[in-house]
Amino acid sequence: MTLLCNAVLVSSLASQSGAGAWVSLPASTRAAGLGGAGAALVGDAGAVFSNPAGIATIRHLSVEGGYQHFSDGSAVASGALALRAGRLSWGFGAAARDTSGALVRSTDLLGLSSLVFRTSLFALGTSVKYVRETLAGTTADAWAGDVGVAIAVFDLMALGASVQNIGGDLGGGARLTRRTRAGLTMNYVDPQGAYRLLTTLEGQWPSGVGAGGAFLIAGVEGGVVTRGVGIVGRLGYAGHSLATDPAPVSWGAGIELGRLHVDYAYRASGHSGATSTHRLGVRWSP
Repeated sequence: MTLLCNAVLVSSLASQSGAGAWVSLPASTRAAGLGGAGAALVGDAGAVFSNPAGIATIRHLSVEGGYQHFSDGSAVASGALALRAGRLSWGFGAAARDTSGALVRSTDLLGLSSLVFRTSLFALGTSVKYVRETLAGTTADAWAGDVGVAIAVFDLMALGASVQNIGGDLGGGARLTRRTRAGLTMNYVDPQGAYRLLTTLEGQWPSGVGAGGAFLIAGVEGGVVTRGVGIVGRLGYAGHSLATDPAPVSWGAGIELGRLHVDYAYRASGHSGATSTHRLGVRWSP
């Protein structure tokens, strides 16, 4: 079914934009600490939320979960799973937003399935997603698709690009925000060694009514890991505020425990009074 949907349904979808900003939250806690960049962060299951082709570099299996709390009492919980078999990788992601602390009590849902084909350094992926959310007290749902490409040069560099929310008609003139992303991630030291130093740079182009203009995200990650155990710090800057107008600077940290990674990220409120966010996440790749 995943293969059928990815091959047939996505090609028939089209979009303009408007609602569903929560669907475009950072793909993982690590990405949140890096300003929200994720198009070129490859090798983790959470990549399915920002660029499906990003799961092509996992070894065999990757599992990821996260929880994000907003100061208005609402929260988003997410989980992702990715499997690789030869040239093909399959991923699944789900997220739920509980707005019980906000003015409207509801639970919004997101589910997606991804299929990726990789040859040499190049990977091509596509996703089909289902979104349900509450708009003006009424529940609306939509089907949409993502497409993405990734080029990973060993562990040194990765290029990634994706188009998100192709389709996404919620009815009543409301649509999910289509978002085009392109990024570059560079490792300046061997990530298998004792030190970590990575930068990521990403451009995003949201489209649709109220989506805002294009903007740039820059992030840096560095730390020390000895015998698989260590700590890393992250700092990100988004050059443009989104519809929720968060602060431009975000930061985070991660504890490295071999194949297990525990992450934290924080982003303050923007000047329009938007809510600050705390995010916790766990990644595991055996």
